[in-house]
Amino acid sequence: MKWSCIMSIVLFAFAACGTRESTAEEPKDAAPENVVLLSEAEMKTAGITVGQPQKGMVRSWLKVNGLVEAPPQNVVSVSFPLGGYLASTKLMPGMSVRKGQPIAEMKDQAIIQLQQDYLIARSKVGFLQKEYERQKLLNTTKTTSDKVLEQTQSEYQAQRILMYSLGEKLRMIRIDPASLTERSIRQSAMIYSPIDGYVSAVNVNMGKYVTPSDVLFELVNPRNLHLAVKIFEKDLASVKKGQSVQVSLVNNPGKTYEAEVALVSRNLDDDRSAVVHCHFTHPTVDLLPGMFADAQIAVENKEALTVPEDAVVRWGDAQYLFVEKGKGAFEMVPVQVGTTNEGRTEIGPLPADLSARPMIVRNAYAALMKLQNKAE
Repeated sequence: MKWSCIMSIVLFAFAACGTRESTAEEPKDAAPENVVLLSEAEMKTAGITVGQPQKGMVRSWLKVNGLVEAPPQNVVSVSFPLGGYLASTKLMPGMSVRKGQPIAEMKDQAIIQLQQDYLIARSKVGFLQKEYERQKLLNTTKTTSDKVLEQTQSEYQAQRILMYSLGEKLRMIRIDPASLTERSIRQSAMIYSPIDGYVSAVNVNMGKYVTPSDVLFELVNPRNLHLAVKIFEKDLASVKKGQSVQVSLVNNPGKTYEAEVALVSRNLDDDRSAVVHCHFTHPTVDLLPGMFADAQIAVENKEALTVPEDAVVRWGDAQYLFVEKGKGAFEMVPVQVGTTNEGRTEIGPLPADLSARPMIVRNAYAALMKLQNKAE
């Protein structure tokens, strides 16, 4: 469109120069400085079209900056509950992992000790269960006292609690207590990936001793990434859940991602801004946590008077429309311009005597050039 407009302006300029050379003198009833006279031939040559402004729905956009983030439930810090030495791992930052995939092997005496304690507790439970049943049978004939029966029952229940708690500890390091025997005791335990995703950080090396509080790996699930943007206090009232958001990444500004406002924070930071979370409508693998992004939030959808984008020209610090004043005469009128959507520009209310008049709606810059040639 810009190239065709430039060519039209160049052709119109040549036509205007030819017209000026062929005229011996200016007419006595010359038009005012802000009015341009165009013949039908000149309008056809320059591709100028006349029409009326139209009412339509327009959006107001709030421009903000933000950061692509993963929700807390999609970021996992992997540690080992017992502590120990890292025996092996092949993870590197950026590698993809699957849920349930072995990602590291840990070794420590505490692993052996836990298995030993569980087997001993399970053996004692079997003995105390039989002893409890014997004492219960003897108590029915009053061969033993109630005190002996209650003491045996208490010891049996305490040992069962110990066995179950040790069994849960084994499950935490992915050892099945039901299949554990004295011949299957091992000195190592595997760590498995809890999610599908990729490795964002590796904080250990082979042979390093880690405690239960140390983070070995950090994993990220790239699904359901969102955009966190800061909205200043003065604009916060215009942002609401469900509004459309246009997002472009700093590293790829030519591509646009669709999103919508999902959550508006109710707390203001020290810089008098609040965080707004936007969910991407169609997430792709292009999105990674930590990416900077530019966004536009559609904060308002209203009916307004609009004209084609080509109808508005900029001259100096203001913008203008060419409104028909008479046959072939167009007056350059200043106008307040709003947002531009899908090739149409919002304009402010025009005076009553101008709003009903036809105006140039295409290649208005050709009329501006003719007006400048006239001034020269």
